Amino acid sequence: MLPIALALLLALTPISPVLAASASEWASKSIYQLVTDRFATSINSSTPCDTSQRTYCGGSWAGITQHLDYIQDMGFDAVWISPISKNLDGTAYGDGYWLTDLDTTSSRFGTAQDLKNLSAALHARGMYLMLDVVVNHFAALPQNSSSSSLLSTASKTSLTSPLGDLLDISINYPDLLPLSNEADFHPACFIADYTNQTEVEQCWLGDERLPLPDVNTEDPDVVETLYKWIADMVKEYGVDGVRIDTVKHIRRAFWEGFTQRAGVFTLGEVETDNATYAASYLGAVDGVLDYPTWYKLIMAFASVSGNLSAIQDAPSLPSLASPPSSSSSSKSQPVLTGSFLENHDQPRFPSFTHDVALRKNAMVWPFVGDGLPIVYYGQEQGYEGGGDPSNREALWLSGYKSDKPGVALLKTLNGVRKQAIKANESFLATPAHWITQSEPSTIMLSKPPLLTLFTNVGANDSTYQPTWRIPAGLYAPGTTLIDVLACRAVAVGSGGNETAVAGGVVSEAEGAGKDAAREKKKKRDGASAEGETLVKAKGGMPQVLIPASMLSRSGDGVCPALATGPGEGAGREGTGAASMQSRVGRGLAVVGALGVVALL
Repeated sequence: MLPIALALLLALTPISPVLAASASEWASKSIYQLVTDRFATSINSSTPCDTSQRTYCGGSWAGITQHLDYIQDMGFDAVWISPISKNLDGTAYGDGYWLTDLDTTSSRFGTAQDLKNLSAALHARGMYLMLDVVVNHFAALPQNSSSSSLLSTASKTSLTSPLGDLLDISINYPDLLPLSNEADFHPACFIADYTNQTEVEQCWLGDERLPLPDVNTEDPDVVETLYKWIADMVKEYGVDGVRIDTVKHIRRAFWEGFTQRAGVFTLGEVETDNATYAASYLGAVDGVLDYPTWYKLIMAFASVSGNLSAIQDAPSLPSLASPPSSSSSSKSQPVLTGSFLENHDQPRFPSFTHDVALRKNAMVWPFVGDGLPIVYYGQEQGYEGGGDPSNREALWLSGYKSDKPGVALLKTLNGVRKQAIKANESFLATPAHWITQSEPSTIMLSKPPLLTLFTNVGANDSTYQPTWRIPAGLYAPGTTLIDVLACRAVAVGSGGNETAVAGGVVSEAEGAGKDAAREKKKKRDGASAEGETLVKAKGGMPQVLIPASMLSRSGDGVCPALATGPGEGAGREGTGAASMQSRVGRGLAVVGALGVVALL
């Protein structure tokens, strides 16, 4: 049952207004991605869900609405849900990506009003709704699979398989709505050569058992139908952003018009490890999922022998993007990428490694760089499913436990990112940069005021823990940095004088004593106190550092016992906040001899 207050609110909100319509308004958000059928049921059931069966398990839009506290409490302010359109019955898929009718919502997930209620509930919390859409193809069960004697009255089509043999498959095009003519689809052929862009765009996905007829997006009438559909859907359901499936399978020019007609932020899936290729779609859509870096991320942290330099050498997609055309709606908007570790198409990261330190290093990545953080549901509960369908587990079987380490980690990462955005008005626009380290098992990423220390040495090596070197000039001597993942203080210029705080609590007397000891050490060490700061790894865990002055002392903040910034009530225009912004602004203008930004 919905709480009475929420039920009344939703009853009085027939149409949910769109809260955001641009990339700039999405840049500060973090996204929780879920598969509707696997996140929550409407009746809070413990219904079993065997992912190997690839069938519906009972998740619904009403179920999501009832569990928004769970998502918001982890610090997420946007929810990406799987496609809503009617899917093919008779297939063993429950994820929403096998559409047959664009205009009709799937009754499997509830009513259209349930979806509007979800949108309204998100907006009432100041959260955004991102909708996954598929426009490249439809799904159709073939009328026959091998023999011409099985053909019905439906159109008969010859499909060329990747092996070159011809398969007679009958597609009942009138079942596909609103595009119900054979001419609305490309001539049938399966994609065999992914280096041939024409073939990628105009041949079919799927196979002879379940072909996916490829929409003819060169036909002007088809294009207008799709453009009108996205505009109507965004308005009808109060959609704030759109994630687009299989972007590389449709010509780039189509997406420019699609993005304009959507009128909201568009995030495209371009599944490739080629950064230049992925970046070529930026400008046609507002952002793309950063798949090229994801491949490097897996290489870096899937094992203790991973290649950390791979992720460090990965090019920035925005730096490779072509300027948007004069007609593009994204001409004056920031170029965004979606940074992720897991999603519904890839194996969950824990299926690669059981090392808790490697897992934690990888989970930190999406929150500390330039990308828009995206977390796939179940990651916080430690789900370990491999490839599809094993990675689409039912979340209700976890009990939505809030005391899991992954839940706490995501809450901290969301919290420190928000603090960094608040403290530094240039945070989102300032590109992150790598700081060279001498040990091959360490890398260091700076995005002021955040400094993130990664290692892939792992949790099980008790004989060796590497050391990071924070160069002189990156922070002013005497600055207290807080590792928010362990609530541990690091004094800049102390040569590695760290203050561990059990449980994140320290008494005033103890703090004063440590400050006095630190000052004595600085005087004793002289010039060395002004030099680089050494930070020793502990258990192979990553560290996310931020000046204590930029953390809030409020009880629900990040490491509040070590924070020296304003409390929750202090506004950006207040003396404390203004002072912090001024310090960060001055720091961004100073470049030391080592070529690193100095926070003064």
